[in-house]
Amino acid sequence: MTIPKEIKNILAKLQEVGFEAYIVGGCVRDFLLGNEPKDWDVTTNAKPEEIQKIFPDNFYENTFLTVTVRTGSENPLLAEVEITTYRSEAKYSDKRHPDQIQFAKTLEEDLSRRDFTINAIAMDGNKKIVDLFDGQKDLKKGLIRTVGDANERFNEDALRMLRAVRFSATLDFSIEEKTAAAIKKNNVWIEAISKERIRDEFIKMIMADKAADGIHTLHELDLLKFILPELEENVGVQQNKHHIYDCYQHALKALEYTAKKKYNMYVRIAALLHDVGKPRTKGGEGKEATFYNHEMVGAKMAFQILQRLKFSNKDVEKIVKLIRYHMFYYNTDEVTESSVRRLVRNVGPENMEELLQVREADRIGSGVPKAEPYKLRHLKYIIEKVSKDPISVKMLKVNGKDVMDVLGEEPGPKVGQILDILLSHVLDDPRKNTKEFLEGEVKKLGGMDAKTLEAMALASKEEKEGAQIQEDEKVKSKYWVK
Repeated sequence: MTIPKEIKNILAKLQEVGFEAYIVGGCVRDFLLGNEPKDWDVTTNAKPEEIQKIFPDNFYENTFLTVTVRTGSENPLLAEVEITTYRSEAKYSDKRHPDQIQFAKTLEEDLSRRDFTINAIAMDGNKKIVDLFDGQKDLKKGLIRTVGDANERFNEDALRMLRAVRFSATLDFSIEEKTAAAIKKNNVWIEAISKERIRDEFIKMIMADKAADGIHTLHELDLLKFILPELEENVGVQQNKHHIYDCYQHALKALEYTAKKKYNMYVRIAALLHDVGKPRTKGGEGKEATFYNHEMVGAKMAFQILQRLKFSNKDVEKIVKLIRYHMFYYNTDEVTESSVRRLVRNVGPENMEELLQVREADRIGSGVPKAEPYKLRHLKYIIEKVSKDPISVKMLKVNGKDVMDVLGEEPGPKVGQILDILLSHVLDDPRKNTKEFLEGEVKKLGGMDAKTLEAMALASKEEKEGAQIQEDEKVKSKYWVK
């Protein structure tokens, strides 16, 4: 991998006027792992006002000694680069923010304040590495280990405990023994952290390939009870004959499947929480245990969870819908088009694909071999069919009332016949589906004798049925159903 020219240019300009300059933190970690960094951070012994003189196109509106420099790059990841003066931090009274930020004299002092060894590696423009805490060794071992004493690092900022778990999920690393023990010892400190910061770490964890491992690590380190206590209730709760896993294991298996399939955040969170209401609705024990209305109870619980974690109203509404309706009925011989229409109306056509993905995850999490059996493919076919309604008088820009108003007619067969004929016009040329054109045709058709009108309507119906069959076969073949 190569260091981008925009970053090299910043390092060179700082060094030209006698300052030290390095890229540092997560970008170096990702670079050494062979992953493209999502952002680039530079550290230097230049003071903020000196950085501003060297890079006039900048902004500096914080107390963290960080100047943001605009590079003019067309790459959005490189258009703005943060340059931070070496700094040291005093104690963290609130376990969230340093009481005081001070200038540090050396790079070593700056690196020693960082959270984990893999994030405390610096590199200059020639790829010369400064690694004072064996971060490279931990990268090779796949270890998350704090810089210095773990208890001190977590006492400074309790969010670091959650970040350790998040990194273990996103990098597929293990948490070093002493670091894990310190998390377990100090886990209650996480309550001092704002829900917004917890939410952001939770989302990053959920979007990792090893999302389920991350959630389970939270449970093992006794952090889950502070973040998702409702999910903790699922641990050890046995299910019935339809499941081979307990409620908690089932949730993790469902999440694991969504991560494997690269599904979006909404589907992953819904999969994790889709059965969260089961412990509170369980009736009986053993193979015949019941969980009546668990989807409704779970949806209410998910609403409270997501609001507590400060998710947006839009995100809450979508995820709650996916949980509320994940138990839809889809036996091939019994499901009706009208019931599918009601499902589409309740969930929203824009959410149907994600609802089906949650159901797939539910199936896999139950221990069944197929995520998408024939009957689920058949349901997809019905959903597409009723969602499009491509061949129906409903698509016309005029309705029966419009026909009666134009002709001064009472309700009767003539109105339906005219609508069938109008539909045949629109099937031939969709551009004719305007109120002005159709009302003009209504006037013409209204003057015809009953026998001619009936014959034309019959011919239109036959044409419509043929088109329906054609369209139907196309959609069936798409889902491999008969």
